Amino acid sequence: MVKVSVILPVYGVAQYIVKCTESLLAQTLDDMEFIYVDDHGPDNSIELVKQTIAGHPREGQFRFLKPEHNMGAGMARNFAIPQSEGEYIAFVDSDDWVEPNMFEELYNEAKRQGGADLCYCQASKDYLNDKPSEILRSPEVEPGEFAHAKRVHFLANYVSYFWTFIYRREQIENNAIRYPEERSADDSYFVACNLLTAKTIARVDKPFYHYLIRPGSVVTTKNTTKYQKRLAVFGHLMDYAKKCGVYEEFKSEVDYIYIKKGCLSSVLNYIYNTSEPQREVLAEIMAELDRQVPDFATNTYYRNHIAPKAMMQLVRKCPRTALWLLPKYVKMTKPTV
Repeated sequence: MVKVSVILPVYGVAQYIVKCTESLLAQTLDDMEFIYVDDHGPDNSIELVKQTIAGHPREGQFRFLKPEHNMGAGMARNFAIPQSEGEYIAFVDSDDWVEPNMFEELYNEAKRQGGADLCYCQASKDYLNDKPSEILRSPEVEPGEFAHAKRVHFLANYVSYFWTFIYRREQIENNAIRYPEERSADDSYFVACNLLTAKTIARVDKPFYHYLIRPGSVVTTKNTTKYQKRLAVFGHLMDYAKKCGVYEEFKSEVDYIYIKKGCLSSVLNYIYNTSEPQREVLAEIMAELDRQVPDFATNTYYRNHIAPKAMMQLVRKCPRTALWLLPKYVKMTKPTV
């Protein structure tokens, strides 16, 4: 039986994919499969993978899928999910790499917790230059039942390190969780849907995953309409929470995710991606916030966090000043947008 299926979309990563593949060949968990989705990239990435695994004892665990056309990372993952066979599913970006014991430790810990729906670790944010790595930490919760208080804590401090998790297949399928088609924040949506519906959770407090920041990656490529896709994705999250019947129980947390990740991140995304930001776009983003979360000003998390509140008031009350200040802030801080 396949214990963990690892899904990797592949597009234009020839410079990095050998190291990624070698880290998968080195895994200490035996019963695995590695599914590479050839997303019609411009280089020989897939050929490099096949050369790297040739003759290796794990060669038979590697599978290659190719959709009819380029799909983008999220939809490529969706393409592979129903074709995977693992008890758990994991996702690795093909320009990143993982520690040899990542999936063995996550799988064993999940099983120790009775087959937890989710099990996660920490990650290391790595750079190509001499800049030191940073540890990326998800909120810490005690293993076991994903009870109300634990879920509230995780959602309120939510981050979207989707590649640090293994997801029980039944958790994904029973709750109809897939990546949205918009090519922005689709990973955030996927993680949040799992956090809203999982019944049990486990963790291993070690940085097994190495997340590489590189020129030309999705997070460093500019797109002037990306903010619209981001707004749409977090609108889908609101709809999903309501459809699953959990919105009212976690309204404060889901609304705050929308305020931060949907609205304010869309503002920064727009500022980052355009050389001449316009007030009309800021007004468009604020209008969508008013539609999705009309009572946002009373949200407990929003009221208790100075930075989001200050930025919101700046954009809403002084948009001209915001258009002068925020580009300087984005240039200085280089937020992930």
